[in-house]
Amino acid sequence: MIDVNNTKIAIIGLGYVGLPLAVEFGKKFNTVGFDINSQRVRELNDGIDLTLEITSEELKASHQLAISSNIDDISDCNVYIVTVPTPINKFKAPDLSPVINASKMIGKLIKLNDIVIYESTVYPGATEEVAVPAIEKQSGMRFNQDFFVGYSPERINPGDKSHTVTNILKVTSGSTPEIGQFVDELYKSIIVAGTHLAPSIKVAEAAKVIENTQRDINIALVNELSLIFERLDIDTNDVLDAAATKWNFIKLKPGLVGGHCIGVDPYYLAHKAESVGFHPQMILSGRRTNESMVAHIAYRLTKLMNNKKIFVLDSNVLVLGYTFKENCPDIRNSKVEELISELETHNINVDIYDPWCDVDECMKENGRQLLTELTDKKYEAIILAVPHNEFLAFSEEKIKSLQKKKSVIFDVKGVWPRHLVDTRM
Repeated sequence: MIDVNNTKIAIIGLGYVGLPLAVEFGKKFNTVGFDINSQRVRELNDGIDLTLEITSEELKASHQLAISSNIDDISDCNVYIVTVPTPINKFKAPDLSPVINASKMIGKLIKLNDIVIYESTVYPGATEEVAVPAIEKQSGMRFNQDFFVGYSPERINPGDKSHTVTNILKVTSGSTPEIGQFVDELYKSIIVAGTHLAPSIKVAEAAKVIENTQRDINIALVNELSLIFERLDIDTNDVLDAAATKWNFIKLKPGLVGGHCIGVDPYYLAHKAESVGFHPQMILSGRRTNESMVAHIAYRLTKLMNNKKIFVLDSNVLVLGYTFKENCPDIRNSKVEELISELETHNINVDIYDPWCDVDECMKENGRQLLTELTDKKYEAIILAVPHNEFLAFSEEKIKSLQKKKSVIFDVKGVWPRHLVDTRM
């Protein structure tokens, strides 16, 4: 088996998960960060990380890290760590094609006793049932005889500068007890918070997928409560503030649930459950509740506009925030995009402003032209969709300068002063 001290590591995929991991491993081990996106590689080699997770200084400090889009540069590695995305398709089914493609690529390179570690979130069993056969077929090698596999699920929280990769306890696992120990020792060398060695890859996969499923269900409960309290004419945020005075109350806020984890992972678990003949009612019910909030927000906005005798047809609405969460440039699976599309079905003209977004990426990915600055244009309605710090800092005068004489302000996250807004979730 490979000795931890004699590893050359390849990180496959340099997104929100892979890049911070590559930087940390590159401080202690000979490491190559690999990505098929050559533009991304050029930017990183120039010290620019558009995800804003890593600074140019941090890149420079990773002295043993090389970044490449050339497959030849990872051919002599003996540990391959896969950190590619695992999205869902339009039918809400798992899309494992990035994992399969990465596995096939590794299958062309893998050598005797090499180890492949997966970090991508998958359903229990996917690593050994989907990824491993792709390596075997491509390489002609035998699993757990010629090569070995580990699984250590990512726990990256984009935009969070406190809970960084080294400060979050890491779950590890391996395809044999010995490989489990190796994987655990490898991560323990960079993870300050420590590690937890799970008894099997399936356990580690299941642990990861339920972390976000649990959070999704809890948020769905709060969203459902907000629907009830709206009908009772009670402010949901006031209720949550009062309930949170109890020591063991979990305080979550209602709102849009998007992103590449919470809004995706439950579908992976549901998919696997249904494949073994079990229909997960609570998981999918929570998903339906959270998915319904887009239409509900649009309905409430148009109802408020009608109540104020503001013409909805051809009205101008400003949406503040486009990313899936605050203080982060990540637009993957952002529910704000769905909200905008829903508003457009009412023949509403929507302007979008988000200082965290890369304008070119938004146009490329979703065909959306974002404002680069706020002008003196006034709007019939304003939706504060994502509570970036920049929006929290808006003065009362700034907010009023964006409004027409008759207008509606919908504060989705309940962060602006109450007297300035018409409604909040």
